Amino acid sequence: MLQRSQLLLLGALVVIGVVAAFSGSYNPYFLDIAVSCGINVTLAVSLNLINGYTGQFSLGHAGFMGVGAYAAASITTMLGATLLGVLGGQQWLLFTVALLGGGVAAALAGLVVGVPSLRLRGDYLAIATLGFGEIIRVVLQNIDAIGGPRGMIGIPGYANLAWAFGLCAVAVYVVWAMVHSTWGRGFLAVADDEIAAEAMGINTTRYKITAFLVGAFFAGLAGGVYAHFKNYIAPQGFGFEKSIEIVVMVILGGMGNMTGVIAAAILLTVLGESLRGFGEYRMILYSLLIIVLMIARPQGLFRWNYRAKAKP
Repeated sequence: MLQRSQLLLLGALVVIGVVAAFSGSYNPYFLDIAVSCGINVTLAVSLNLINGYTGQFSLGHAGFMGVGAYAAASITTMLGATLLGVLGGQQWLLFTVALLGGGVAAALAGLVVGVPSLRLRGDYLAIATLGFGEIIRVVLQNIDAIGGPRGMIGIPGYANLAWAFGLCAVAVYVVWAMVHSTWGRGFLAVADDEIAAEAMGINTTRYKITAFLVGAFFAGLAGGVYAHFKNYIAPQGFGFEKSIEIVVMVILGGMGNMTGVIAAAILLTVLGESLRGFGEYRMILYSLLIIVLMIARPQGLFRWNYRAKAKP
């Protein structure tokens, strides 16, 4: 028999499917904002597993998103005709394969950065992940096969409202289930006191790498949806500014607070549209927001519960 959380997931997917069925009649501008909300919620929830529940501080999440976006777009644009023949012409199957390919590529990138750097802590880990994100951006700029600095065009528009929010619902469920499982106790132990966790025999490096793998995988999936909704991607879209934007969502919602992070991701996405008129001052406003939050509400604006409690 399905558990309550699984029933909620199925119910959410059904509602998303019904709402998306009428997406053709929605205003394209508001539809674009709604899809962006779904993508950003996925990014924020996946980063919350790393920064919130595991107590690490990653500044390279946009790099994982970029890896997933370019990998998925490369599959559909360069291998699409061949794979469609194998998959019986089913575009949704091709898109599923492309998304999984992007997610796996991002997870492998998370493993590459995780193994050597996750023995670091605090500021040193943040600097290492920041450097990784910039390396990814520079590498993408110098690969002519995927457009180089010009970006990648001609990406098929397979993504829509259903894909964006369907992925969002799955990401929320997976992270929630992990945190509320026996395995999740290890994440929380690492976040509370890494030295004490090691003294109790917990392999903290394994838990941190697992958090990075899962977080990077969903960031890659979000990147794939983003690429196939916008139909164009460029390396500069996955730089430091995007990573900071995702971190702000997690901090604003309250690190380790699932509901708050979801609310903050939606709020900042909507507010971001109203801030576009400020141009380059947009990041300054984000920075000021972080400063004000750290002074006024270090626990986050939407933090109602500290984190999931272990069941007796």
